[in-house]
Amino acid sequence: MSRFLGRLGGWCARHGRLVLTLWVIAAAALMGGSIVLGSPVSNDASIPGTDAQRAHDLMRDGFGPGYDQGGTVQLVIYSPYGPLTEDRPKQAVERTVADLRTLPHVVQVDSPYRRGGIASNLRIGLVTVRMEGHDSTKLAENTQVLSAAAEPARQAGLEVVPADSSTPADKEIKTGPSEVIGVVCALLVLIFAFGTLTAALVPIFTALVSVASGLGVIGLLGHVVDVPKQAGIMATMIGLGVGIDYALFLLSRHRRLLASGLPVQEAVRRAVASSGGAVVFAGGTVIIALSALMLGGFPLLRTLGWITGISVVSAVLTSVTLVPAQLGLLGHRVNTLKVPFLGRRPESSGWGGLGSWVARRPWTVLVGSALVLATLAAPALALQLGSLDEGYGAKGEPSRRAYELMASGFGPGINGPLTVVAKVTGADAAVDRLSSAIEAVDGVANVSEAKKNDSGDAVMIQVVPEYAPSDARAAEVVREIRRLDVDGVQAHVGGEVAGLTDAADRMAERTPLVIGVVVLLSALLLLFAFRAPIVAIKAALMNLVSLGAAFGALALVFSIGLGSGLVGMDAPANSSYLQTIFFSVPIESYVPLMLFAVLFGLSMDYEVFLLTAVRQAYLKHGDNARSVAEGLGSTGRVITSAALIMVAVFTAFIAYPDPMVKTFGVGLAAAIAVDATIIRGFLVPATMVLLGRWNWWCPRWLDRLLPNLSVEGHEDEDAPARPPVPVMSGQS
Repeated sequence: MSRFLGRLGGWCARHGRLVLTLWVIAAAALMGGSIVLGSPVSNDASIPGTDAQRAHDLMRDGFGPGYDQGGTVQLVIYSPYGPLTEDRPKQAVERTVADLRTLPHVVQVDSPYRRGGIASNLRIGLVTVRMEGHDSTKLAENTQVLSAAAEPARQAGLEVVPADSSTPADKEIKTGPSEVIGVVCALLVLIFAFGTLTAALVPIFTALVSVASGLGVIGLLGHVVDVPKQAGIMATMIGLGVGIDYALFLLSRHRRLLASGLPVQEAVRRAVASSGGAVVFAGGTVIIALSALMLGGFPLLRTLGWITGISVVSAVLTSVTLVPAQLGLLGHRVNTLKVPFLGRRPESSGWGGLGSWVARRPWTVLVGSALVLATLAAPALALQLGSLDEGYGAKGEPSRRAYELMASGFGPGINGPLTVVAKVTGADAAVDRLSSAIEAVDGVANVSEAKKNDSGDAVMIQVVPEYAPSDARAAEVVREIRRLDVDGVQAHVGGEVAGLTDAADRMAERTPLVIGVVVLLSALLLLFAFRAPIVAIKAALMNLVSLGAAFGALALVFSIGLGSGLVGMDAPANSSYLQTIFFSVPIESYVPLMLFAVLFGLSMDYEVFLLTAVRQAYLKHGDNARSVAEGLGSTGRVITSAALIMVAVFTAFIAYPDPMVKTFGVGLAAAIAVDATIIRGFLVPATMVLLGRWNWWCPRWLDRLLPNLSVEGHEDEDAPARPPVPVMSGQS
């Protein structure tokens, strides 16, 4: 493969203007096409085969589209001056209800002046609006239209705020400022690493073209497949990070070869032949890890995984084509626009010394690194999974204000009502027995009157738990209702809390399978790349270690609550002063699995680049300890720079107000920081020194079976001082 990549890189360097023009045109066409034709998205959060999905289907089929996903919106009305039952506020509310009924697609408006529509303090009321024939993917826009129609109530001095009726699939995340901050931080790291502005701009330009191309493809794919709303932000986060990193590895290799006296085009060819192979394999591991989410049993995650992988494919393609094209055009000018006092130290100076230090005391380094990593991972035992409701939203947001008003007026469970939908096969007495049985369940605060559909073969009962949606006891109420066995009715429990409970159960069931497949396929890919089974297994295990540190950081910041206030989260209402600084925040059940897939792939990037350098050194002189020191010395600075860029990009997203983005930012930044320093700088070199020649052992029978994929590109290097030492072969 290295020979093919070398020829490809050389051709791109010789035809730089053509390649550059084609990429710019492609990126502009794809982005322009997605803007002109639109980028359709889907808010489908269904989980086939679950009880919540059966309840949803029965409710839609039996009661009409107004009860479908995105078909119901609630407006919360608060009177600060007196009861809503007084004449003036009541008239204003009734005018509002009348105006709402005239809006397009509105088929039903339930006035607060109904049973259960006004709180016991008479100051808080709920208006429920049901719609049909509207675009359910534009829930935010539809809600704004309905909220604007409540102007008569506002003119009367009433506060009207829309409640958040979205599902996780409805969340649309726009992160322009975070992206800009991440790119600026990455540029500063690159300037510090290279010492020249020209060299620093090459990875930035490459990543921007890569992300634009990937987002354009994803936008156009929305016309063919269901693309989740979160796909854009995930693709941007991952694509920006790997796009800069992959270009950085190639550029760093090229500058070293250029400094050794090679002509420009030959330096480009050799850089792509060696580091390009590592980029392809590293990108392959990220794609494998993301694609494994298809096994998670959650359609939203399945689609999100492979669509995010498109941004990684784009990053790999631009790295092995657009980067050599730019380097060929720039020639020696890649080192122009130097920044004073930066980039003058040899790349291997400090890291080479660290590699030699580790090689002299591997056991000490191994034990010390293990203790540090165990300490960092220990808080993960306190990781608290659950539903993240609007009570943790940013203060001042309408959705949080509506949540607090509803909780104070009707109890915390009103923000996560359950919908029990039942097929009726018996008499009305069976429905009464079902209602009585639900009322007797511990944790149930209120049970509405059963509502029959027009055909009389299905009933719907609204159930309000005593607990907030984020409270784990709310999920237990769901399970208890599902355990009820009432003759004459076949009941199913739906609603957001029930759906998230099913999602959590499905995740727990499929997580071992996803982890096993990712670890196995990644190890196989490394085995193909380096023909060393021990190295492949060790690399997979090391990546699992970095995940422990990521989950430890998440638990420390959010579950234990030591950093929830520091990352910009707002404490729940009525918290004490201390609780406004330190408070626990549940982590959505799907976050650990997504973090695992993303982090495992990204961590393998650094493993591939480090192993490539160690392998190249080993094939030159056959000295294992020396090759480890040289490999760390030649890659330590570039891996650290790449990690700093990743950390900067992911940390920038912590500033975004959405709690889910914050959890991803903290987890990704912590894991990459630990992986690039403690694991790649100390733990991996120490274990490789201790394993000695066993690092590269491969049984003869396996060596004959493996395809000949050269990732190191050592055939393009200068002749070694002595013949290369062959890979050890065991007996079959």
